[in-house]
Amino acid sequence: MNVSLASLIVSAPIFLFAMTIHEVAHGWVAYKLGDPTAKFSGRLTLNPFSHIDPIGTILLPITLILMGFPAFGWAKPVPVNFMGLRNPKKDIMWVGAAGPLANLIFAFIQIAVFRFFPVVHTSLLGELLATSILINLILAVFNLIPIPPLDGSRILFSLLPPRLAMRYMSIEPFGIIIVIVLVWFGFLDWFVIPLVAFLEKIMGI
Repeated sequence: MNVSLASLIVSAPIFLFAMTIHEVAHGWVAYKLGDPTAKFSGRLTLNPFSHIDPIGTILLPITLILMGFPAFGWAKPVPVNFMGLRNPKKDIMWVGAAGPLANLIFAFIQIAVFRFFPVVHTSLLGELLATSILINLILAVFNLIPIPPLDGSRILFSLLPPRLAMRYMSIEPFGIIIVIVLVWFGFLDWFVIPLVAFLEKIMGI
């Protein structure tokens, strides 16, 4: 079996669960801030099958890996009605930050398992935890990039003056194309991965 394909088979369920945590966090924070759209849509669930996007979760990552490129993908976005939030301009920042923060917290919990239970270091569980930590950190860092529709753009939108914020978000229809081009030209290797390595060092991995 091709090594990249074997790696895909092992990491795909972990990647899917990490994206599930990410999306549920968005929906849960939106619900707490006044928008019940995700709850009424049945998306406040840790069932990963509720968050699968056929293209972004399955087709694109598999295609990229089989072509020798870094894996890249997305889950089906949790629906959020930003106008349903109690303070849309401010609350959109917390909704946007919730996903990456959930991945960072989950990674930190798994790092704690490593520290308090050294026996897992040489076990299969240890390998799975290491993979999960890496995937969650990559998801957190990647999604904080301020390119719409990534989460970093929601945070920046909240911080910008209203007129500038609207002009900034006007690039969202082209955002995915911009992100794919960046990934194609090695953005993960020269920005995301070094930043993830820095986080791992801070966290003591």
